[in-house]
Parts: sequence; structure tokens; C-alpha cells
Amino acid sequence: MNEPAAPTGTTDRIALMQTFVRIVEAGSLSAAAAQMGATQPTVSRRLQALERSLGVRLLRRSTHAMKLTEDGERCYERAKELLANWEAFEAELRGAGDEAEGSLRVIAPHAFGQQQLVEPLARFLRRYPRVTVEWLLHDDMQDFVANGVDCAIQVGEVRDPSVVALKLAEVPRIVIAAPSVLEGRPLPAHPSELASLPWLALRTFYRNEVTLTHAASGETLRFAIRPRLSTDSLLAMRSAALAGLGACAASAWLPVDDLVQGRLLHLAPEWRAAPLPVYLVYPHARFQPARLRRFIEAMREAMPAIFGMDVPAGAGNQALAGRGPRPPL
Repeated sequence: MNEPAAPTGTTDRIALMQTFVRIVEAGSLSAAAAQMGATQPTVSRRLQALERSLGVRLLRRSTHAMKLTEDGERCYERAKELLANWEAFEAELRGAGDEAEGSLRVIAPHAFGQQQLVEPLARFLRRYPRVTVEWLLHDDMQDFVANGVDCAIQVGEVRDPSVVALKLAEVPRIVIAAPSVLEGRPLPAHPSELASLPWLALRTFYRNEVTLTHAASGETLRFAIRPRLSTDSLLAMRSAALAGLGACAASAWLPVDDLVQGRLLHLAPEWRAAPLPVYLVYPHARFQPARLRRFIEAMREAMPAIFGMDVPAGAGNQALAGRGPRPPL
């Protein structure tokens, strides 16, 4: 294969930075070479050329691992911004600045991303056929820069001051249990009747205590629990509830079919746990590619129509820098 030598001119440093970003996101020189249709030695020479031109070491490589240096981390973050601005400049010259195309990497919570967001995602992809999406499901927020993330759907308060957080909706939460948990007793109507039940805990949000608020009066009642099972997975908690292991506070959209079929019961139905805010989170940047702008618009439009979401007045109109603990959905 006859390949061009590593670029050396000032203008060609753009190409060198593109190679560097591809190496970081691919995870290795060989993977980057495969994606670029080049050989590993060529990719290695391009990386070395960029390091020489900048006068810093960007990557530390061993037989089994590759890690960004401190300079490499800064370079990666700035290179992505520079390349995005360059793409915007080219698009503006070509008159294509508002045409959504390219790849988006998006993080969403496991349960919410699987069961509630795939349909609006599909509508977005049908509307913009030149966009592709990497749909990554994580309940913990990933590092945007290190993981090449464009944006995330985050449930719970945002604490990272380096990102923009656009509030989309709130998730109501209710208390549910299998009929067997009640052991023939009447359906509880007041939280005082719930403390004696066996409980399940979503440990990233509540562990040893539950607080419920009356929907009409605003009265609040807090009681201690001794969970038989604690988990960090909403889907696992639902399965445990269906197995009759205990009561739990769950996102209201999750057990809808189970409630209709009688597999689960809505306990103290006039009382709710505090709702969880839903944010669309993305890094600060002077330029947003059209694909990201269109995705943000699509999520803002879709959220009111998603079953089980509350959309408070003003949601979707304010972008905030976040802070505070973040429980998952």
C-alpha cells in the first residue's frame, strides 16, 4: 500500500489532529488505522509528527495499554473543539451549516434509554438520515472529553459546572409492590402503613429512609426502612418487586403494564416520592454542529409526549450549570 507521508505543513496539522482524535476515540493505534484505512506505522508517524510540532508527549504506550498524558488530555479537548470549528467553517463556506450529518455519541440511563427514549431516537434518525448515533447506556455520568461524548440524557440534579444542563422534564415516582407483599391485608392508603412492609432500595437514591408527599395537600411524611435488597439498577428493582421481595419507590412509567395486569399494586396512591428532573447535558462549546442542535431540539419536542413525564412550566427554556448529587432514574 502506497500511503502519503505524515503531513508536515501548518495547514496539515489539522489532519494530524484528526488522526490524534481518532486514536484516542478508537482506543489504540491499530484500531484507528483500521478505521482510517491506513497502516499502524503510518498512524504512528502522524502521531509522532504532531508531538514534534507541539513539542509535547501526548500518549504513553505500553504493550497492553495506552494512556493520555496531561498534555494529551488538554490537547484532545482543544483538538476536538478546533476540529468542530473547522468543520463549521467549511460547512458555512459550502452553505451547509444547518444540514445535520455525521455521528453523535449519546449517553442515556439504562432503563430510561431502553424503554422510553428509543422511539423518539428513531424519529430523529428517520428525520435526519445522514446522522448516525452511538447510543450508550450508563447510569453514571461519563467524562465527556475522555469518552468523546456529544451529549447525555441525565436523570437527577447535575453537579458538573463545566457542562450545560437543559431541563426537559420531571419523572414522578410512586410506591409499588406485588400483591403477595401485603399478605391479604387491605391496600395501604397512608405512608404510616408502609413502614412495616419489606422494602427494596434503589441505593443510589434512597437506602434506609423514604420520604413521601401528598399530591393534593403537600403534607410530607418520612419513615425508616430496612431493605431486604438494595440495587443500583431500576430494572433489577422492578424484577425484585415482581418476585414479591418488597415494596419500592419507582419511576411512575416503569410499572404501568404491571399495574394494569395486577402483577403490581400502587400503594398509598395519593402519595409520591420526590420527582427526578431529566436534563439534556452537553459540554460548553462556541460551536455546536447541526447534528447536535437538531438532537437537542428533537429531545425537547419529544419529552412532553413520553408517557409518565411531567413537564413543568419553563422546562426546556433554561440552560444551567449543574451541581448537587445525581440519583439515577
